[in-house]
Amino acid sequence: MTMTPRRPVPRLLAALMAAALSCAAGAQQDVRLPDLGSSANALISPQEAQDYGDAMLRQMRALDMVVDDPLLDDYINDLGFRLVANCDKPKDHFAFFIVKDPEINAFAAPGGYIGVNSGLITITRDESELAGVIAHEIGHITQNHLQRAFEDAKKDAPLMALVLLGAIAAGAGSHSGDAPMAVLAGGQGLIAQKSINFTRHDEIEADRVGIQTLANAGFDPNAMAGFFQRMEDVMSTGAGGENVPALLQDHPVTTVRISDAKARAGALIAAQKLRPSGDAMDRSQWEKSTAPIPFVRDPAALSQALARAERKDTWAFMRERVRVLAGDAPKLATYYASGLQTQPGFDTVANRYGYALALTRSGRGAQAVEQLQPVLKSHPGNPILRLALADAHLQAGQRAAAMAIYSDLNTQSPRNRAVVLAYAEALTNDGDTAQASQAANLLRPLLDNASEPEIYSAYARASDKAGDKIRAGEAFADASYYSGRPFDAMEQLKRLLARTDLDYYARVRIQARIAELTPLVLELHKRRIKTDDRPDGQQWQQPGACSGRLCLGAGPAAADLTHP
Repeated sequence: MTMTPRRPVPRLLAALMAAALSCAAGAQQDVRLPDLGSSANALISPQEAQDYGDAMLRQMRALDMVVDDPLLDDYINDLGFRLVANCDKPKDHFAFFIVKDPEINAFAAPGGYIGVNSGLITITRDESELAGVIAHEIGHITQNHLQRAFEDAKKDAPLMALVLLGAIAAGAGSHSGDAPMAVLAGGQGLIAQKSINFTRHDEIEADRVGIQTLANAGFDPNAMAGFFQRMEDVMSTGAGGENVPALLQDHPVTTVRISDAKARAGALIAAQKLRPSGDAMDRSQWEKSTAPIPFVRDPAALSQALARAERKDTWAFMRERVRVLAGDAPKLATYYASGLQTQPGFDTVANRYGYALALTRSGRGAQAVEQLQPVLKSHPGNPILRLALADAHLQAGQRAAAMAIYSDLNTQSPRNRAVVLAYAEALTNDGDTAQASQAANLLRPLLDNASEPEIYSAYARASDKAGDKIRAGEAFADASYYSGRPFDAMEQLKRLLARTDLDYYARVRIQARIAELTPLVLELHKRRIKTDDRPDGQQWQQPGACSGRLCLGAGPAAADLTHP
């Protein structure tokens, strides 16, 4: 079942942490810029910035604003870090995620957190366009634009990120689309305007380093200019309605800006042609070491061609996956069915895949199987298609067929998060205690450094069914924390700690987690930042504090998760 995303908060997010898509670039050949640095680190340290970005992401999850899906998470981070590896500061902290919003937009936030709207992904025509937008946002981070904004705004709000978190939290607590805007109306509108002004100053700089990063990573540097051209066409014709990016309206994409981007891309391409080129392997060497068969191809060229084809397929699959997971599955099933019947050229493998996903999520697994089986004949062994087929089998009640595919995929890729999560949930939901224990064992290695609540929830359910109530309670608390419910997580941990059946190691683990979360909830309490799990007017009692202060109740959900 899909949920309709709330949209006012993403607009606020873009206003406060704006890193616009509109870009410009000069035509100079030397495009590497110096690290100008910033005294803003005296206002906010890199660790504080990362903490704010992390808190922002948790609050967005609490508002159902994030598309949390292992396949998509891996894809957007793989693409993002491919670009990061070729930027000016590859050692900086970065994290990439997909925002559940149909507007064409992207933004950079403190700590290297970069959000890409689902609407932007679905409108791209190839992976280079998507990479161009992300490279632009990386440029905002590496050139310290957010830190400079903190520095410029220090007279009004030294910690601008707290305004963002307060506004998002207001929306979480009230479930009202007007609440976040009310926060700004209460005296913070100036900060939003300063954020917009900062983007106007720094767009050229972000574009310059972004196009360089794009080229260094092996993408088409002309893709950025091509994307801008399409955005300008949309705006000039008035098409697209509210899908026209708000930030592009504030920062018009002119013909001059597009020309500048094309000129910079041309300069980079010309420079690349002057560099030595050749195959990764010496042709004379591989010809001597292989059988003298005329049709044997250069292995370097073959591997490059296969890699390009695989990347193109993966991007196309992920674009349709974003469309379905962020949208209304029944309506999208109709969209795909109509397109396949009436639109020439619509019948592609990616659209068949999207149709199958929409059918599966609409409760029509048997029809999804019918769509996927012919496609797999032309793409045998493709793990994305096979995983979709297993999900469709399971939804259609064909459990044996689904489990066979899950097991085979897990053998091939034992640490693949998408495979493990789907396989473990199938084992837990329809299996016995032994299968639930198997599911918990599969999921446990994924918990290392994980921040996705779905992984903790799945591990908690598996552990609970397997009879390990303590591990289940710990995992449910972590799932609450990463879902933007820190007070609820703390209360669950406190209830766990009160159990009489804890062994030494479990008690130490729980105490350590409480000690880790205590500074966070104290800071939220001190600044009166509302969260979805902290009703108005209630206070929070620090573990071990005197009972004179009111302690939040854990609530029925927490009680259910931690009972003996």
